[in-house]
Amino acid sequence: MRSIELGTPGAMRAELNALVLAGTKTTTTGLLGDYAKETEGLEYPGERLALLDDEGRYVATVEITDAEVTSFAGVTWAHADAEGEGFTSLADWRTGHRRYWAEQGTPVTDETLVVCLAFRLTRAEA
Repeated sequence: MRSIELGTPGAMRAELNALVLAGTKTTTTGLLGDYAKETEGLEYPGERLALLDDEGRYVATVEITDAEVTSFAGVTWAHADAEGEGFTSLADWRTGHRRYWAEQGTPVTDETLVVCLAFRLTRAEA
């Protein structure tokens, strides 16, 4: 089973994992370019992934329900809102994600290709 690590290690990853476990976070967005860097294939509907913490420990299993490649400008409010991170609008989501990726060393434009994943929690560590 492949794995997924959300956000960056530390408080961000802990918060995002907690949102998944609470059922609040059911989508996530990544840069398509990161898949090439990591020589990873795209996730696909029905695939199950192990959600990991900072130490690489199993937290839960999520099942991919949708995977779509689109431009940054093409991300919908429905997807952004389902990230469950408290964004109040699509503009707010875009500002937050532009800032995050710029801090990680990859500024994005409206044309930057992103991977929009939707998932459901199937099992959590007791």
